[in-house]
Amino acid sequence: MAEAYLKKFGGTDFQVESAGLEPGTLNPLAVAVMLEDGIDISKNPTNDVFEFFKQGKIFQYVVTVCDKEASDRCPIFPGMNEKINWSFEDPSRFAGTQGEKLTATRLVRDKIKEAVLDFIKQVPKN
Repeated sequence: MAEAYLKKFGGTDFQVESAGLEPGTLNPLAVAVMLEDGIDISKNPTNDVFEFFKQGKIFQYVVTVCDKEASDRCPIFPGMNEKINWSFEDPSRFAGTQGEKLTATRLVRDKIKEAVLDFIKQVPKN
């Protein structure tokens, strides 16, 4: 979700990639709530963060959107200026009815969107 929002609102000021510690399939709830906000992420790939590390990718900022424990397992990328952790609940771990999980995922989506917009305002422009 953060990748999609940064691409949408950050425009050409940012080169954005996303990856996870345990990539798999996209969460259908995340896909649904992003579509509600006009963004289709259904075809976005899921990438392994360690593949980016092995490829020697250089990032000025690395933003994690998981809990601190998972964030601490991310590799340290060479040339990285700053690592930022936004601790959001993982929609794949929500319990309850489908409606309750959808509502909780919307709240996470909205928090991620707000964090991305704040990040864009704070990052110095070239």
